[in-house]
Amino acid sequence: MKTKPILIDFDGVVKLGHSPASDAKEFFNFINANKIPACILSNSTLRTGDLIQEFFSSHGITFSIPALTAFDAALSFVKKNYKRIQVYCRDYLVHHFEGMIDDENPEAIVIGDIGDKWDYQMMNDIFKRVFAGADLVAMHKNKYWNPSGKVLIDAGAFIAGIEYATSKEAIVIGKPSPHYFKAALEKIGVNIDDGFFIIGDDIENDVKAAQDLGGKGILIFTGKTKFPLESDSVVKPDFEAHSLKEVINLISE
Repeated sequence: MKTKPILIDFDGVVKLGHSPASDAKEFFNFINANKIPACILSNSTLRTGDLIQEFFSSHGITFSIPALTAFDAALSFVKKNYKRIQVYCRDYLVHHFEGMIDDENPEAIVIGDIGDKWDYQMMNDIFKRVFAGADLVAMHKNKYWNPSGKVLIDAGAFIAGIEYATSKEAIVIGKPSPHYFKAALEKIGVNIDDGFFIIGDDIENDVKAAQDLGGKGILIFTGKTKFPLESDSVVKPDFEAHSLKEVINLISE
């Protein structure tokens, strides 16, 4: 069997809540058995690709598919382009930027996930740095997410506010940035011009972003997008599925 490479969203697709999807192991076995080039993508800035591997391993699922997170991609981008940064991310990830952090004179402000730590003072501090000339680097620009089934506002709303106040556009690293998709395909040795599938639960950041690059989007209704898709949706997925088992059937066909 030969099929196009597959990019696989993490949250809402192969990870549901705090656990792997019930059919994730079967899906990974299918990918491995058919030697389909694949990469797991996560717009999360809560973990690295290595931590994604550890997550599945802790649940008894092993596989050889690489993983790339928005944090990984942002870290690589920042190291290539800046010497001094101020970073807002989870405390346990800050050490990855060791030797670069300069809270007094940063060249760029790097924003990831900080949960409910957002407040006016923080927003104003970031605003002043960016207004004075620092670049604004967003690990992602998600509108919302739904950990444990609860819909919560995401960092994208705060980043958009800073963009509005400074009239300066953020450099977005994660989905839907084309750079992120290209980096994932390069990671598995695939040319983007040859086409690819993405399996995702986000109609804009997954499906539309892939279609804009010539890929095909499989929208799965196990995460943030609920069935049925709204009839007035401008974006139309190439395929729809209600489970990874259905995805296996779609790919097999």
